[in-house]
Amino acid sequence: MQWGYRFVSGVLFLASVAGMAFALYLEHGQGLNPCPLCVFQRIGLIGLGIISLIALLHNPKSNAMKRGYAFLGSLSILWSVGVAARHVWLQNLPPDRVPSCGPGLDYWLETLPMKSVLQQVLNGSGECAAIDWTFLGQSLPVWSLVFFSILLLISLWQLFRKYQTAPVKRLRDKY
Repeated sequence: MQWGYRFVSGVLFLASVAGMAFALYLEHGQGLNPCPLCVFQRIGLIGLGIISLIALLHNPKSNAMKRGYAFLGSLSILWSVGVAARHVWLQNLPPDRVPSCGPGLDYWLETLPMKSVLQQVLNGSGECAAIDWTFLGQSLPVWSLVFFSILLLISLWQLFRKYQTAPVKRLRDKY
């Protein structure tokens, strides 16, 4: 079975929607407030969802456009993979090496330039090291890393796979 470009774009879009729906359920339904690293992971997932939706609706014919969308989607979800990996690393630090809790993300966004906010968030804080939710013995950042890695693999496959080219009809073949 050959999976078409639109089909894979639709799968990536639906996976992004499902991932965000689950994150919002945990936040609003279960009362788990996202730490700054969780918020930054969501940004890449939303980016992949938007790019995949555009690719699905546009349904480009040229391989260059298909690869362009796949490249942007891969970059977007790669961001989430990197932030989730950092989050997992931070949660596995020995307790005496965990950074102290600092002010919240809202405060940083109001008072610091964006470059400083990015540095502060990616350094992590004590609240990012807390494990509030587990499933099968693994924390939410571990499951997020697995989910984002699968989406990255699909995006990279979409980027590097061979596309069938439509036969070119010549004017002389028409007559």
